[in-house]
Formats: sequence, structure tokens, C-alpha cells
Amino acid sequence: MPGVRTFLGLLAALAACGVVAFLGYCVYFDRKRRGDPAFKRRLRDKRRAEQPKAKERGAQLWDPANEKLQELLHEVQMGELWLSRGEHRMGVEHLSNALLLCGQPQELLKVFKVTLPPKVFEMLLHKIPLICQQFEADMNEQEYLEDDPD
Repeated sequence: MPGVRTFLGLLAALAACGVVAFLGYCVYFDRKRRGDPAFKRRLRDKRRAEQPKAKERGAQLWDPANEKLQELLHEVQMGELWLSRGEHRMGVEHLSNALLLCGQPQELLKVFKVTLPPKVFEMLLHKIPLICQQFEADMNEQEYLEDDPD
């Protein structure tokens, strides 16, 4: 048994030395790469090239001129307006339209749960199956129009 223990100890020591050597190799070449003026120039050029693209993407995502976002905000505002006037049915109608337009309706429902009175939120929850049916009907009609060769 002492021979096996010695062999395993030697094997463990060799593995540890190999790991240390590999990490040293990585650190050495990483420092060499980072110290290279050509690497710094390429990295700077790459970041400058990506900077306008990132701004452009950000503008596309949060552009207030985006029609769908404007329509969503309009529906929410109209729902709030009708609710402030005491017209719960019309308010729920507009809020359900906002849910239909929203890309993440679960998140919007969480916001509505916190901000709306419980009675109005309950009315909105009862309207969700109708919203789903309306959405499916709209999608089927859109597919029919796209498939129609006339």
C-alpha cells in the first residue's frame, strides 16, 4: 500500500504543478497581449465602431415615436381618464386594450394589481378571456388576409 500512496501523492503533485504552470502561462501571455500597442489600438477602434451602433439600438428600443409604444401609453391614459371619471367599464376596456398591445402583459398586470382598486382589477381579470379570444380572432383574420391572393 505505501507504493500506491506514494504514486497518488506524486500524481497529485504533478497535477498541481501542471495547473500552476498553465495559470502562469495564461498570466504571462495576457500581460504580453495587453501591453502590446497594436492590441490597444485594435481594442479602441473596435469600441469606437460599436459605440454608434449601441446608441442606434438604444434609440430604436426607447424611441417615443414608436407607434406601438405610443398606442399602449394612450390606452393606459384613456383607461386612467375613464376610471377617474367613475366610468369603470370604459376604463377597463381601455386597460384591456393596453394589455393586448403590451409585449409583457404579465408585468403590466402586476402594475395594475398594485395601482388599480380591487373592484376594477377584478373586472379586468374577468375580461382577460375575452381579450384572448379577440387576439386570436385578429390573428386569424390577419392570416386570412395574408393568404388571400386577391
